[in-house]
Amino acid sequence: MAPTWLDQLERNLEERLDAFLRSNPDQDRLLQEQHLQDRQRDLCRRRDQMQLQARDLRRQLLSLAEQVQAWGARSDKARDAGADDLAQRAKDHVSTLMNQGRVLWTELDRLGQSFKDLDGQISDLNQQASQQSGQRSLDEDWALFEAHQELEELRRRQGFS
Repeated sequence: MAPTWLDQLERNLEERLDAFLRSNPDQDRLLQEQHLQDRQRDLCRRRDQMQLQARDLRRQLLSLAEQVQAWGARSDKARDAGADDLAQRAKDHVSTLMNQGRVLWTELDRLGQSFKDLDGQISDLNQQASQQSGQRSLDEDWALFEAHQELEELRRRQGFS
């Protein structure tokens, strides 16, 4: 299949961007920093969503626990009153609620693992960002060197050595 004009345009634009970034390393560094910041924001947003989801799961588990207690007491009350059929139905309902609780616990555990993995990714990105911001590029160091040299030259000319 021959490349379409859109594929050719995209390839041409990518080549131009690559050439521009090679000739402007500061822009390439800024682009990489922006990419890291965007990735960090995305991961933090996902972490916030996971926290909300975990809070909701915990609320559901607490509600289920209350229902289990209530239906367990009802089952006991029905059994004590001799309503064995009703007691069994209540007991079966408790079992259903307990199964729902196990499913929620499993989901909460999986969410906790995902949260831990996500925190690790965020930590890694923070480390990368601090390393990048802590290190000046060769071009930045060279520009500082040249500026210092020019300043020294001006001082010599003005007699301020």
